[in-house]
Amino acid sequence: MKHYEIVFLVHPDQSAQVADMVERYSSQITGGGGQVHRVEDWGRRQLAYPVEEIHKAHYVLMNIECDVPTLNELTTNFRYNDAILRNLVISKDKAVTEASTILEQVQREKSRESDDAKRTYHDDKPVVAASVAESEESRPQTEAVDVEEAVDASGSALTSGQFASQNNPKTPENES
Repeated sequence: MKHYEIVFLVHPDQSAQVADMVERYSSQITGGGGQVHRVEDWGRRQLAYPVEEIHKAHYVLMNIECDVPTLNELTTNFRYNDAILRNLVISKDKAVTEASTILEQVQREKSRESDDAKRTYHDDKPVVAASVAESEESRPQTEAVDVEEAVDASGSALTSGQFASQNNPKTPENES
């Protein structure tokens, strides 16, 4: 039996039926004596170009091991299923079981979204965390100075570096 990687795109209106479709295709593969090594649901994603005037689709990746007649039956089912917009079957040398980079990206996006949901808001402004407040306190305080004060004793204009070193005694330029 050969190893295959299959990616198929499901119509976004049919996203609720993706789990049933994957189960149906998996049982078809195992019924034909094959094996499913990996199934990844990448969720609804933007298409690179519109397909049948649709801009988003639900992506599913499957790594399987099956014989050629089972694969032909599977691709025929893809062809006659109106919910499947596109499919791609790639022959592989060995079974792939580790997570794909796209799945890792999807998981990072989901964790980022859950982190954003955990933040509390007050009057439509995010509440500042203690670590951010501490970093603000550790910054050197600067004073507002009129442009007229940016001249030295002789009356010539100072460059921004000279001005900063005169007004902030903690800079390395002043310590030397």
